[in-house]
Parts: sequence; structure tokens; C-alpha cells
Amino acid sequence: MTSTAFILVAPQMGENIGAAARVMANFGLADLRLVAPRDGWPNPAAETMSAGALPDVVAVTVFETVEQAIADCGFVLATTARPRGMEKPVYGAAEAVARIRAVPVRAGVLFGAERAGLPNEAVALADAILSFPVAAGFASLNLAQAVALVAHAIVEAGDSGPPPAFEGVDAPAPRHELIAMMEHFEAELDRAGFFFPPEKRAPMAQNLRNAFTRAGWTSQEVSTFRGAIKALALGRGKARVSRPE
Repeated sequence: MTSTAFILVAPQMGENIGAAARVMANFGLADLRLVAPRDGWPNPAAETMSAGALPDVVAVTVFETVEQAIADCGFVLATTARPRGMEKPVYGAAEAVARIRAVPVRAGVLFGAERAGLPNEAVALADAILSFPVAAGFASLNLAQAVALVAHAIVEAGDSGPPPAFEGVDAPAPRHELIAMMEHFEAELDRAGFFFPPEKRAPMAQNLRNAFTRAGWTSQEVSTFRGAIKALALGRGKARVSRPE
């Protein structure tokens, strides 16, 4: 198992970022990524709340988009307590960590902002959903609490013996390859007029991305599918040129 990245999407309060960094340091985790933090970075409030975890123990990297933050991850989990109407596996902490430990690639765990959680567009990019058995009437966790639950589960699983074997199967493609493939496909669908009416483009693209992320693509499969997209696009162009007037 390679190191797991904890990715805070549009975090609002520096204090919560600092608290998340502190609990990551408690459990020996050091890869913290921020996507478009509301108050920018660095943040003095975060450093104070981290109790020394920032900047020396936990390394912080800032990204503009979720796509950039998960680019090097081959397996991505989205933490959410709300049903999203997406056909994705839903894991508890123990099963999610077992999946993380089973893949020989970097994993990323997405955490949403304090007010509204993860946007659907971010959840669509994940392989699965990680949910905690919280009370239905009070399901909202503090950001640092959610980070603590996942961090503890990862470290606890590490004490239970070696990770499951991952033999005879190619590793998942890095997420940047899968995202590039999806964008390539969506661009050709745009050219073909598939996304109609225009106001339905976002949910239609989201449905396609959910289907793609469920498939567990390898780099070779991504490359083959992109070749197929290109061939279809070229064929459509030839047909357009040779059409009788």
C-alpha cells in the first residue's frame, strides 16, 4: 500500500484545516491536499490549530480543482452521509480501508466543505463512497472528526497483518488518465450534439462519469478506449466529407 492522500475540497475555516492536520500527524499520515481553500494558503489559524503539525510534519499541497488533486491517485473514495442517487459502492470504514490496502497505487480520500459537503461533481470522480454509521437525524460530522475516523481506520488496519494480495491484475490507471479519457469522450459527444438540451449536459456527463469510474480501468484499457474514440471521430469526419451533395 502506498501513502493515502487526504483531500479537503473547498475547506472554509483555517481552524478545521489545522485540526485535520493535527489528527493526521497523530496517526502518522502526512499527505494533506487542499482544493480551493476559501481563505487561501498558508493560513495562520490553521498553523495555530495544528499544534505543530503544520508545516513540518504534515505536507500541504494546494490545488485549484479536484481533478488536479486526485491526478496521481488510482483509487478514490468520497466521504458523504447523503444519498446521491449514484450507482457507486458504499463502504464502511473497515471495508474502505481494506480496499485502500489492497491496491498497489496511491489512494485519495475526498472530504467536503463544512457547510455543504462534497459537490456531486466531486463524488462522480470517486470509485466508491465512504460513509459512517452516524445517527440519521444528526449525520453531519465536523471535518476534523471525519478525518480522524478515516485516519484511525487506516492505522488500525495496518496492525492487523499484511494487506491482501494483489496478484495477476493490472493496477488501476492514475486518475488523470481516466479524467483525460472522460474529457476526450465528452468533447466528441459535444461535437456530435449528444448533450441536448444544453441544460441537461451536467447530469448526463455526471452519469457517464459514474459509469466510467465503476469500471476500474487500467492504463492499457484507457489507451485502447481513447484510440477507439479517435477512430470513431475520424470516421465521422470522413463520412461528412464524402456525403453526396
